[in-house]
Amino acid sequence: MAVADARHILVDNEKKCQELLNAINDGEHFEALAKVHSLCSSKDKGGSLGTFSPGKMVKAFDEVVFNADIGVIYGPVKTEFGYHLIEVTYRG
Repeated sequence: MAVADARHILVDNEKKCQELLNAINDGEHFEALAKVHSLCSSKDKGGSLGTFSPGKMVKAFDEVVFNADIGVIYGPVKTEFGYHLIEVTYRG
């Protein structure tokens, strides 16, 4: 069975999510922004969600994690929880 490691930043609106993506693209560190801005408890770990298998996350999140290129930040990705920036750090 496939597994992946990913990290994310969760915010409550698309504009904020886009602003954070722009900040990352301008050189800000993902982990630092996650610790300050993410609404998910994973913020304490720089947004890291650890290792998980398909079906453990909501569908839109899973689709990115199990199909996206590793090391590329995707988003804004809308789910029932809000808007995410997602980076897959490992998949095997």
